[in-house]
Amino acid sequence: MRETQRVDKILSNSGFGTRREIKQLVKSGQVKVDGEVIDDSGMHVDPKKSQIEISGQKLNYRQYIYIMMNKPAGVISATFDDRHETVIDILSEEYKCFDLFPVGRLDIDTEGLLLITNDGQLAHEILSPKKYVPKRYFAFIEGEVTQEDVKRFEEGVILEDGYKTLPAELYILDRDVNSSVDVVIYEGKFHQVKRMFEAVGKKVKFLKRVTMGNLVLDKDLAPGEFRELTQDELSNLINEVRSQKENNLN
Repeated sequence: MRETQRVDKILSNSGFGTRREIKQLVKSGQVKVDGEVIDDSGMHVDPKKSQIEISGQKLNYRQYIYIMMNKPAGVISATFDDRHETVIDILSEEYKCFDLFPVGRLDIDTEGLLLITNDGQLAHEILSPKKYVPKRYFAFIEGEVTQEDVKRFEEGVILEDGYKTLPAELYILDRDVNSSVDVVIYEGKFHQVKRMFEAVGKKVKFLKRVTMGNLVLDKDLAPGEFRELTQDELSNLINEVRSQKENNLN
């Protein structure tokens, strides 16, 4: 079965204007499908198989967009907020017609890797607790992190609300009065990394996500910068998530 969509929806999602504006363009004979002028903006076509032109410009249709962002501190992981700047706000205009959303959330003061897309199925698979997709963070901790903390993370930490986290991996990079660590978690509870350290009597001073599955934050991206995923990055991420799904079904 072909995946057909309304012409006005396709063009609107591709940044050619509102549906009302596109309806006017169709009425004025400026929209063609497979070389033929159309007069119905609600006409259904398969954008993967039909060639659409608007005002002589051929549509390069893309159903899904995948963006890697190095989220800066002070920006929230949301599509809209009336008080704070969001990760969608800092995208360039060319992307704002695609109904993008962040896959999961990073706290307002947390930096690092954030995937932004309009692919709801992939987002669901990445975030599903059944998939155990690993997320690695670099953290600067107030207090000396010990091997006892490493053991407690391995066993799962009981948070202040009584929830016991899944086993996590804690790697001590440097320690003294304060410590530098890497943490790998397999779920995404609210403020989870911070709450895990609070549960062992320590405080997170800086937190940055560096990987999600096999997707690694591009070191060339400064905070606030972003780029689309490469085809290899996208393919590897999809393959990992779907392979994990198969493993959980066996």
